[in-house]
Amino acid sequence: MRNPLAALARKLGAQPRLMGASRAIIATDRQLHRWFGGRISLVGLAGLPSLRLTTTGRRSGLPRSTNLLYYPHGSEFVLTGSNWGRPKNPAWTHNLRDNPKATVALRGREIEVKARELEGAEYDRMWAELLEFWPGYEMERDAAGRELPVFVLTRC
Repeated sequence: MRNPLAALARKLGAQPRLMGASRAIIATDRQLHRWFGGRISLVGLAGLPSLRLTTTGRRSGLPRSTNLLYYPHGSEFVLTGSNWGRPKNPAWTHNLRDNPKATVALRGREIEVKARELEGAEYDRMWAELLEFWPGYEMERDAAGRELPVFVLTRC
């Protein structure tokens, strides 16, 4: 049975006021991750797929983790660097460009992955799929004033 909250989340995700609530949403999601050992996330409660991405900091060399909405594409994970419509790409995109090896955690289970950034026609095809999955990306791209980077993560 599908979670009925997913349709509501997609509708709310296309509302500009959601971008304004990003800091509270991120803080709440981090707290849920701590309390439940990664088994529960705010995005997951809304019936959407979420993962915890851990990259290697390009400057520090330290592990950097963030909870993200992802688009399941077969056995791959597709991530969009929307950064909630902010003008700059999120830090994790720079980290993956510098070192494409990363880890994703799904419901507390870790999986080694390798990232590949999409470009050209492949980007265009995936972008169309992403907009069907999460219509809010269009609003976030417009607000950011930049093309949102898209990465495909493949299991190692």
